[in-house]
Amino acid sequence: MKKRFLTGAVLIAALLILLLCLAVLYRYHYIPHKKYQNSDFYVDRQGFRTDSKSGTQLQSYISHTDKDGDGIDDQTDIVNNVKAYLATKPKYKSKYYEGGYPDDEYGVCTDVAAFALRDAGYDLMTLVQDDIAAHPDDYPIEEPDSNIDFRRVKKLKIFFAHTAVELTKDTSRIEEWQAGDIVIYDSHIAICSDHRNKKGVPFLFHNAHPFQASYEEDALETYGTIVGHYRISL
Repeated sequence: MKKRFLTGAVLIAALLILLLCLAVLYRYHYIPHKKYQNSDFYVDRQGFRTDSKSGTQLQSYISHTDKDGDGIDDQTDIVNNVKAYLATKPKYKSKYYEGGYPDDEYGVCTDVAAFALRDAGYDLMTLVQDDIAAHPDDYPIEEPDSNIDFRRVKKLKIFFAHTAVELTKDTSRIEEWQAGDIVIYDSHIAICSDHRNKKGVPFLFHNAHPFQASYEEDALETYGTIVGHYRISL
């Protein structure tokens, strides 16, 4: 009887360890999360998710501007560009570059936003430097450096607060969260994906750390405290 009890206890312990490992792997996205499209959701008049009987189908946001004149609206352009940049699989490493933009296989979170916007016609290096010159008291900088200022999250938070449309931080208002939107945390920046989780909350396109499982993750609500949610309006 004692031997059977010990065997059963070992099996239960092993099962609990297995479940814990699976939970950790799922939490950190080594086990992929199921992806949904906008067309899978319905929203009410306030933009909250609702059932199909009482709401309208969630529509994708289309920008009215095309900064680089390529025939693709800015919001869609940003999404296409971030996918193209992340397809190069940039390795996470913080480095300084003469000329600002990384020109090798490395990058950090801010480069995801920088390349996505630059290839849509928005040169963050120049735009941030111009905003620093126009509002020097708003930036905690002793000596501006155009090669690095646009690659710092805290400076980008100030820049987007000056120049972009500020949107809700309430992730339950899913209609107001759209692919191509910019999300800022205390020390991280990301771009909303065109995929959503089962609640309708967008995945993130981002480069967060060297051990990241995927560049597209269901992490908007779990990465940290959201301090800014913006949409380009220049």
